[in-house]
Amino acid sequence: MFTFKPLWKVLIDLEMSKTGFAEQCGISKSTLSKMGRDEYVSLEVIDRICRTLGVPVESVIKYVEETL
Repeated sequence: MFTFKPLWKVLIDLEMSKTGFAEQCGISKSTLSKMGRDEYVSLEVIDRICRTLGVPVESVIKYVEETL
């Protein structure tokens, strides 16, 4: 599964709120909620985040193995 923990760390470093970030990137509240629960979002959204923040994809998402 993928986690958005790297993105939350970037936002802390930039002293940016999640709401401000979503507005700047043009992300809906429902998409932001999905990201908060580490649910699927499209690659288009991830691309928009990377472009807006000027960061590589590794700064937005990270793959972690699920434990069963």
